[in-house]
Amino acid sequence: MYISSFVTLLAAASYAQALQLSDITSSCPAVWSDISTALTAQYLADGQCTDAARAAIRAAFHDCFNGACDGSLILAGECTNSENNGLQTLCTNLGSLAQNKSVGVADLIQFAGAHAIKTCPSGPTVAVKVGRTDSSTPAPLGILPAGNASSSDLLASFQSKGFTTTDLVALIGAHSTAKQFTTDPSQAGASLDSTPGEWDTKFYSETQDGTAPFTLPADKNLADDSASSGEFSRFARSQPAWAAAFAPAMEKMSMVGVTDTDLIDCTSALPGGSSKRDIKRASVFDRLKW
Repeated sequence: MYISSFVTLLAAASYAQALQLSDITSSCPAVWSDISTALTAQYLADGQCTDAARAAIRAAFHDCFNGACDGSLILAGECTNSENNGLQTLCTNLGSLAQNKSVGVADLIQFAGAHAIKTCPSGPTVAVKVGRTDSSTPAPLGILPAGNASSSDLLASFQSKGFTTTDLVALIGAHSTAKQFTTDPSQAGASLDSTPGEWDTKFYSETQDGTAPFTLPADKNLADDSASSGEFSRFARSQPAWAAAFAPAMEKMSMVGVTDTDLIDCTSALPGGSSKRDIKRASVFDRLKW
């Protein structure tokens, strides 16, 4: 599902400063490293990210976009809603893990999503914090964009939540690891690019040229719209440029509706957990969009 890039070095510096000023109060509790070990066993098999990893990435979007990153996806039973088809097993597993490890459900959903992204080969590190307030109040239905949404509807929907066009195009790149089951049931399980076990840019190029095993109409609409096609092409050409845009956009997504202060940075508990490394891997030309 659907889900600003570092257009200048100054923007990159501003992002780093934002991380420093986000009320991080202490070191990450050891339990999150234990959780990370458990998730790796579920999210990586034969050097590829698994269906469980794909579900975790999708759940991180779905818990946030329709209201707030508050755990209602699991705590309010939203996984039974039709727009969350395919997430039921993940919701059950994460709900049990949160209970067993005595951690917040909202935090675990976002940690699991960031962990899955990083576990996928070539996946970037998305900074992840814990300390959110859980909620069992259901979020409204009909806010998550549909697979056949127009580009104008997608751009307006994301803009209303503070996301730029670059954010949107970067975020839907998560479809690099996605498979579809409901848009066309006759092709259930079809992937949205030819390498669903890897976090790579083939989603962008194959969506543009029509060679993907399956393409959501909404993805194609964005790829063809002059307002967003340039970013599609830029990310198709450069994995570092996509990573440098995706990481801050996904962190922004993970904080939608979060008003808690005193959050704790647990990025260190992720595999290889440092987002700075991924940002530095992008060339200065990628960061400046040259």
